[in-house]
Amino acid sequence: MHYYNHVIETIGNTPLVRLNKVTKGIPGTILVKVEYFNPGNSVKDRIALRMIEDAEAAGILKPGGTIIEGTSGNTGMGLALAAVAKGYKCIFTMADKQSQEKINILRAVGAEVVVCPTNVEPDDPRSYYSVAKRLNQEIPNSFYPNQYDNLSNTAAHYDTTGPEIWTQTGGEITHFAAGVGTGGTICGTAKFLKEKNPDVVTVGLDTYGSVFKKYKETGEFDPNEIYPYLTEGIGEDILPQNVDFSLIDHILKVTDKDAAIMARRLSREEGLFVGWSCGTAVYGALEYAREHLKEDDVMVILLPDHGTRYLNKIYNDNWMKDHGFLESRSFATAQDLIRIRPRSRTLISLPQQARVSEAIRLLNRDGISQIPVVDESGSFVGSISESTILSLLIQSPDIKEVPVQEIMEKPFRFVGLHDTIDVLASLIDKDNKALLVRDESNGIHIITQADLLLAMTN
Repeated sequence: MHYYNHVIETIGNTPLVRLNKVTKGIPGTILVKVEYFNPGNSVKDRIALRMIEDAEAAGILKPGGTIIEGTSGNTGMGLALAAVAKGYKCIFTMADKQSQEKINILRAVGAEVVVCPTNVEPDDPRSYYSVAKRLNQEIPNSFYPNQYDNLSNTAAHYDTTGPEIWTQTGGEITHFAAGVGTGGTICGTAKFLKEKNPDVVTVGLDTYGSVFKKYKETGEFDPNEIYPYLTEGIGEDILPQNVDFSLIDHILKVTDKDAAIMARRLSREEGLFVGWSCGTAVYGALEYAREHLKEDDVMVILLPDHGTRYLNKIYNDNWMKDHGFLESRSFATAQDLIRIRPRSRTLISLPQQARVSEAIRLLNRDGISQIPVVDESGSFVGSISESTILSLLIQSPDIKEVPVQEIMEKPFRFVGLHDTIDVLASLIDKDNKALLVRDESNGIHIITQADLLLAMTN
């Protein structure tokens, strides 16, 4: 016979699954590490068990003790399962923005849950951080794991998640993407992968209302970056000790709406019934992949949890409509826009060594307003527009003989084939005059304001 002595022995060794539909038009192999196969349906089972076992080994957690933790729900579930196996009590503090499903699940496995207000400062005595610390001080023989600053969090992923991904990809992984919350998942995994191959690129996904992206890029902790957001289990208004920014190469922010819609797409199109922050991870990782991945690259995106945590939120159409995430109006997509064009349009591009005079000739000949610029390999490295050229010509007529690369602006942004026109319109402005999209056969199309107007009036 083969069996486990307790459910916590089934933690880890979760599968890698290839994404097929939401990645159309994006080069490379994109895989997801599906962490809802853990017994508590989330990646946090890994750190919960490790923090408890390390506390036991250090003599901090003793028989009959009480585990007290501030959690968005998933870490609490992992701790509760371990507590059932080992005979501990649990008290969890949670912010009131967390889903009712999470609260009910924790109570179902025997935990006491204390709900605290979301919109207070971390050091406010009412915050779920502060309440957990106070209960730890008041209750004898209690243990406060503090997943934010407890380095057993990072160690759990260094010892399990990283090696699993390395083995499952045969060492061929080139990019690892994950949300940044406590920091343990992305940093522990990245530390192992980068030790195996320093060229592995780590992409962190953050949410608007969180401090991580700006801090990574400027070293400044800006309180103005902090404001309420809805996505659960991602982003922070503090800097946890488990976040090692030297292990994260890039951080992208994703809106609540884009994350929710992507989570629903993963369920509907890929058969992966995942949680809200999984949508954050995939949406942001694909945004990065569109512009940076090559055909031979292998990206692994970590999906933290299961959709059952969000049945009354992102999987509830009424809730989505109430929050403006599902529009009553049905918008066309980039794919529809390409199809309704009156004629097929071959993408016109310019090599970066071409003269400005050649750009002027093409703009006049084809009646277009902007042209992407490519390097010798065909990669998009910049853009040129009639408004920029006109402005420069007024200042210096001799600019016509200058290579395009000397006056070009930043390259146009790539968008998804299924991004809706309202999203596309929000991305075009004075700093980003057009968009690029890959179709299902890997052809590249340009989308301009004129295209959007055509689609909106059809």
